[in-house]
Amino acid sequence: MATDSVKHVPTLGGTSISTEMKSFFSAVKPIKIIINFVCASFITFVAFTVYVAFTTFEHSVSSYILPNVTTTNTTSRAPSLTPPTFESPAANEANPLSRNNASRSRTDHASVHLCPNNNTHARNNSDKLRAPLSVNLSASPMRKQSRKKSWTKREINSLKKCEFFEGEWVKDDSYPLYKPGTCTLIDKQFDCMTNGRPDVEFYKLKWKPKECTLPRLDGGKLLEMIRGRRLVFVGDSLSRNMWESLVCILKGSVKDERQVFKAKGRHHFRWEAEYSFVFKEYNCTVEFFASPFLVREWEVKDKNGRKKKTLRLDMMGKTSKQYKGADVLVFNTGSWWTHDKTSKGEDYYQEGSNVHPKLDVDEAFRKALTTWGRWVDKNVNPKKSLVFFRGYSTVHFSGGQWNAGGACDDETEPIKNETYLTPYPSKMEILERVLRGMKTPVTYLNITRLTDYRKDAHPSVYRKQKFTAEESKSPLLYQDCSHWCLPGVPDSWNEILYAEMLVKLDQLRGNRPTAET
Repeated sequence: MATDSVKHVPTLGGTSISTEMKSFFSAVKPIKIIINFVCASFITFVAFTVYVAFTTFEHSVSSYILPNVTTTNTTSRAPSLTPPTFESPAANEANPLSRNNASRSRTDHASVHLCPNNNTHARNNSDKLRAPLSVNLSASPMRKQSRKKSWTKREINSLKKCEFFEGEWVKDDSYPLYKPGTCTLIDKQFDCMTNGRPDVEFYKLKWKPKECTLPRLDGGKLLEMIRGRRLVFVGDSLSRNMWESLVCILKGSVKDERQVFKAKGRHHFRWEAEYSFVFKEYNCTVEFFASPFLVREWEVKDKNGRKKKTLRLDMMGKTSKQYKGADVLVFNTGSWWTHDKTSKGEDYYQEGSNVHPKLDVDEAFRKALTTWGRWVDKNVNPKKSLVFFRGYSTVHFSGGQWNAGGACDDETEPIKNETYLTPYPSKMEILERVLRGMKTPVTYLNITRLTDYRKDAHPSVYRKQKFTAEESKSPLLYQDCSHWCLPGVPDSWNEILYAEMLVKLDQLRGNRPTAET
């Protein structure tokens, strides 16, 4: 060993030093490899730890998704949708489906959010929810996500304190939410720009509540909220107006519009009973069921054996079996109750086998809504579904009714003086009383007042491109001052629906018990 040690002692001679250095670096090289491996492992471990932490953070800023989502592989047919499970907080103050009770004043009618005062659906701590689906935001830096989370929380808190239905229409050049003429789904009757309407300012108006700003409807976020779900509109042609608006907004937000297709229904205003659009990427449907009275239209034989039409106030419409179990339900009725036959109420309203010789239309409306309310209480599980009722949409016929020469073709600006607004409809007061008597929480979208301002936004004479020979003789006698141009006012209804859903799902998450493992 001593000889070996002396042998490798470095000297001033060149050969000894060279031999020693080669031996040294030969020994160092494996050590260097080991050190590099350890460093790489450590860096990988740190990176993985940061990734896990960031992923957990992302889950904490999920974009208000309906909980308990189960996705499935979709086909060209309508998807099979798995119902969500909500935890229903106590119905008094923490009720997620109605934010506040409003006073009965004329002004406050526009701000009603009804909250049933009973504990039938009080929170059951034994029911537990799985963790909600999170939106993948991994493409954004952590700092940006932190700002996003903070902004979203501020936005939601602002919306919780806001009265959506008291405000004004303000100009916003970033509107409309979709370019006129680009959505082929829109009925010809609602497609005013294609039908030749020359002015464009009417669709650059945004509804601005007094105490907050409605978030611009983010179609991608809303589709995530209803992933694996059914969002259903039930009602009259104004409900179809709103449904078409939403489908256009959502369709314009997807990357591949070929993944959006009709499952049922024809492109025609004189409706079939059902229309459904499938958003395949999100495994969800946005549907419309025609039911202008919500209760069932009927036929009986008179004393001469001839058939006559009646309205069964004690039976829900035929399509109720089809939308039973939907995850988000948006109901409406009102417009058809102003027509001649319903308003007169003579030999028309039926309960059981009895046809009332004469029945006041408001009483008939109350009976019909009571039938609807009982159906909701029996068939809708508030832990699995959100229920909305959209209020009466104001008409603006001047100089006559819809069938007697009423017109609005010269209106190009909204009403700016509240003195000219119409009184709050008595039928909506009836609706509010029915909602207060229900055990199922229902959110009232009270759009009556905000639509009252918009005398400028109806199709009027721009409801079609070509008139018949008879219509050409007196085109001004055939105006539509009840429906709305698209893009237009129904887009704002959907922005309010979107804001309400953001609030309610945030409240649901806040009242959710510990997730199951």
